[in-house]
Amino acid sequence: MTDAVSRLAEVRANIERARKAAGRPAGAVTLVAVSKTFDADAVRPVIEAGQRVFGENRVQEAAAKWPALKAGFPDIELRLIGPLQSNKAREAVALFDVIETVDREKIAAELAKEISKQGRAPRLYVQVNTGLEPQKAGIDPREAASFVARCREVHGLSIEGLMAIPPATENPGPHFALLAGLAREAGVDKLSMGMSGDYETAIAFGASGVRVGSAIFGSR
Repeated sequence: MTDAVSRLAEVRANIERARKAAGRPAGAVTLVAVSKTFDADAVRPVIEAGQRVFGENRVQEAAAKWPALKAGFPDIELRLIGPLQSNKAREAVALFDVIETVDREKIAAELAKEISKQGRAPRLYVQVNTGLEPQKAGIDPREAASFVARCREVHGLSIEGLMAIPPATENPGPHFALLAGLAREAGVDKLSMGMSGDYETAIAFGASGVRVGSAIFGSR
């Protein structure tokens, strides 16, 4: 468990170096510790070391693990960073503080319905499939700005930012640059991009949130 805490400190130091090198202000980058597949006992030391923002891929896994952890640490922010099925929208709105994977009309409509019903509004990001990979979730980059507009105008959703996962075999820089340009076009401020292997590059391209799992918790 102490290994995760020491790796957390190393990742935080790397983020600070990258932030300063990019000339970005203090506090500009949020570390999202990706805790998917790790149980509460593995996550707790990282919480106790001061980490407060966590990412999970699956609604069911998060629902089994996080309510008890959040009861003990009520200032935790929990983000859904995996694909959301429409039949899980109710649970997702109840559990998550941020949902980063809005990527189609059906999801937008279900989220709008649940937000209205529950009176709870998680912050929302639109996921963009920058590499147009058929196996990956996310909206076509050419439709991103218009989809953000529809989320706002048709569904009444407040979209905070964009999220992307570049193809694993490609240089991530052009994908990060594309996402930053799409965010400007769509009129959103936040960029969730960069993972364990490329988060420092993402910070150079303007990431406001980096999603780091294995570099903190180890291999799954």
